[in-house]
Amino acid sequence: MKKVHTNQVHFILAVFVCFLFFSPTSVLAEMMSIKGDKVNLRTGPGIKYKVKWEYGNGFPLLILKKKGRWAQVKDFEGDIGWIYRKFLIDKPMMIVKVNKNRKNKINIRNKPGTDGKIIGKAYYGVVFSTLQAKKGWVEVRHESGLQGWIKRSLLWGY
Repeated sequence: MKKVHTNQVHFILAVFVCFLFFSPTSVLAEMMSIKGDKVNLRTGPGIKYKVKWEYGNGFPLLILKKKGRWAQVKDFEGDIGWIYRKFLIDKPMMIVKVNKNRKNKINIRNKPGTDGKIIGKAYYGVVFSTLQAKKGWVEVRHESGLQGWIKRSLLWGY
């Protein structure tokens, strides 16, 4: 049996650690939500950059990278821009991602599953607080107070 030297073990361990930190599959997506109303999404990391969009309270965003006090984000429609980080919070939120440009609504049910009673409906772009997830369903609460279950595939966020 061949003896492994301590330096070889350290080298292998260092390569493994580098792989974990720099492998694209190991990078966990960070999601955050907007804190406040009329928060600007800008074309660059600073107030001198043009405003692309304006988001409302609770809007979920995927954090792509951070630069100083700014975060580059992506929304559920794929728009990318920069938000001042003081307007981002770690609060789980979801947004309805289906039926864009249609009058169709999704169902909100009293329990997870299609056998649950429909207690409300929501249009594309409606934002909800995330309460819990269970077997492909998410329990959500709207700012109006309505609380129920929506099929996870109809929502974007965390």
